[in-house]
Amino acid sequence: MAYDEELAERIREIVYPRADLAEKKMFGGLAFLIGGNMAVAASGRGGLLVRVDPAEGDALLDGTSVHPMVMGGRELSGWLRVTAEAVADDASLRDWVTRGVTFAETLPSK
Repeated sequence: MAYDEELAERIREIVYPRADLAEKKMFGGLAFLIGGNMAVAASGRGGLLVRVDPAEGDALLDGTSVHPMVMGGRELSGWLRVTAEAVADDASLRDWVTRGVTFAETLPSK
């Protein structure tokens, strides 16, 4: 499944313009990187991938619309999968994108 191009455009509207922003196809979707660190992605499996502080990740899980990201059968600490339904409205999408961007800003640039 290709990533949701409409969702990617909605993310662009939130994160642009930034000099330290880049887009890169990865994880079957389109990732938005801040200073070379992934902040958020329009997932190829639908919905959003969001990078968060690993210490806060578990508290954000709700078992319905927010799940841990799983890669190679392992949960990745600090990476969340948010369903498309959970970011259908602009305010919710902005909250999740902002959370990912804010965390990526704390990381050293690559």
